[in-house]
Order: sequence, then structure tokens, then C-alpha cells
Amino acid sequence: MNYLYHLTKYIEKSDAVIIRENTLKVGDIAEDLMLNYEGMELLPENMIFFDLEHYVYKKPKCIGVFGACVYNAKLKELHVTQYMIENRRESINILHLAKKYFVKMKNLGKDSIVTFSGNNDFTVINYLFEKFGIDYDFKTEFISIDIQKEYERYKSKSIGLKNLEKFFGIIRQSEVISGSNLAKTFHKVMKDNEYVSRMPKEKLENILLYNEQDVVNLYHILVSWNKYIFEDIEEIEDIEDLIKNIDNVILVEDDEKTIAESETKDL
Repeated sequence: MNYLYHLTKYIEKSDAVIIRENTLKVGDIAEDLMLNYEGMELLPENMIFFDLEHYVYKKPKCIGVFGACVYNAKLKELHVTQYMIENRRESINILHLAKKYFVKMKNLGKDSIVTFSGNNDFTVINYLFEKFGIDYDFKTEFISIDIQKEYERYKSKSIGLKNLEKFFGIIRQSEVISGSNLAKTFHKVMKDNEYVSRMPKEKLENILLYNEQDVVNLYHILVSWNKYIFEDIEEIEDIEDLIKNIDNVILVEDDEKTIAESETKDL
């Protein structure tokens, strides 16, 4: 299942950070397939799909890439916004841009943030906000929906995002980049102000595309949740019912055998 169709895409360098905007066409939404979070009537057009690429060594050091997308119901498009740092100075700029983005989205009526294992991202951004004196409280501004926790709640087991994407039939356009490799990259960015300028353009684009796929795929997982999660549960229940029926047949056969043996003895 390949969802992505690029309408527009551009990468620009501002005085603050690298900024990338993209628009992706998506299909119709079947409301009966959407994840129903705690019985709330939350709409995808009021959600922010959010993911960070960050560098942590004992404590959070920086956000390397900020990625988020929102759904436009009228145009049936996802609007992706990404910020990426080029040096240590920009590691503070990206925090102010992140807050500005969330304030703007809140003013546009967004009421929830969708993440995967979002506790990690919120721990990093909250720590850095506090460290640099940026006042913002996500808990009072947005409902938090963690796709990984929802999967664990339904399946009683954990899963990584890439495996969950496979479960949902989602094909990535980007190569998979490990978190440790991304951390090493942003460690170098923080130490060497010229590192990004020497970075091959392909590597820069791959990092941004990788992050974009993370946030976009959160949308696709959320809007097709029931199709895959409950279909799988129904299959398991069918198997369990079959096993129960087999057990019942065995019990009946055993009972009939016992009765027959008893009647033989009586004779």
C-alpha cells in the first residue's frame, strides 16, 4: 500500500533553521475505520501528527528534526512542516519555531497530538523548553494519542513503528535510518558548525524524508485502525472458537465412549 503522492515540496534555508514544507494527496476517510480514542469524537482534521529526531546523551542535547503534519479535510491533503538544525545555535531556534507551530495549530482549532511512543519526544522537548526558558504546557493544550500505547492496549504486546507499518501494509519511500545513526549525525552537527554544509544533499533529503514518513504514516495508521486491528482480533477469536469446538467434540466423543463402555459392562 503506497499512499504518498507529492504535490509540492521545497527545502529552504532560513536564518533560523532548514525549513521543509510538503503537501501530500490522500484518499477519502472511512470514519468507521478510524481509531476511536477513549470514546472521544476526535476528527483527523483537528489532529497534529508529530515526531522528533533528537540527540540524547544522558540528557536531551538537541532536537535535530521537528516534523509534523495536519490533515486538510476540504482538499484531502496532508500539510507537512519540518525544521532541521544546521549548527548548535539553531538548536535553540528550532525550539522557538516548534512552540510557534503548536500555538498556531491550537489557534486553528487543533485539539490533539498523535505520536508513536510519544513519551520520548515529549520528554525531550519539555526538557529543552524548560532548559531554555520556553513556557509551554502540552498537557493543558492538547489531548495526547500514542499509537504505540493504543496497540499495546488492544494486542497486549509491544511493537515498533516500522513493524506496525508493515502490519498495516504501508510501504516506505525512504530508507530506514536507525535512531543511533541519527543521534550520531546530530552529535556531529552540535560539535561542527560546518558539518551540514559538507553533508551530501542526498543524506540531508533522506533524513527529512525519513521523518516525513514517520508523521505521515501515523495519519494512515490512525484512519485505517479498525480495518487491521480488529480484523486480526476477529481471526484470533475465530481460531479460539474453532479450538473450543474441537474440545467440545472430543468431550462429546469421550462421553459417548464412556456411556458405551458402561452399557457393555452392564450386559
